[in-house]
Amino acid sequence: MSERDVFEYALVRVVPRVERGELINAGVVVYCRAKSYVAARTHLDEHKLRTLDPAADVEGVRAALRAVEGVCDAAGQAAGDNPGQRFRWLIAPRSTVVQPGPVHTGLTADPEAEVERLLDLLVR
Repeated sequence: MSERDVFEYALVRVVPRVERGELINAGVVVYCRAKSYVAARTHLDEHKLRTLDPAADVEGVRAALRAVEGVCDAAGQAAGDNPGQRFRWLIAPRSTVVQPGPVHTGLTADPEAEVERLLDLLVR
C-alpha cells in the first residue's frame, strides 16, 4: 500500500439567488500540504442553474469558476502565494454567487486523482 497523506477539500457552490439559499455544486478545490498541491476543477450544469434562476448570468458564473481554477494555478495576483495560502483564500466565506462550501478532510496517495474523483462524485 502506498503512503497516503492528509488532504482538505471544499466544494465550490453556485448560489444564483443568495437570498433564497438554493445552490448547486459546481466544482471542488483540493489541497494537500504534504505534496504542496492545490487544484480546482469545475463543471457547471447550466440546466440546473437555470432551473434555480432562469435569469442567471451563466457567463458571469463561468468566469468566476475559471477564476477559482486560475487562483489554484497561481495566475494573476495569486502568483506569489504558496498552495496553502491560495487554498485558504478560496475557502474564505463570501456572500457572492460563487461560494466555497465547508472544508472536509481525507487521506489520499494521489491528490490529482482525488480532485477528479470528488468532481465526479459530488458535482457531475
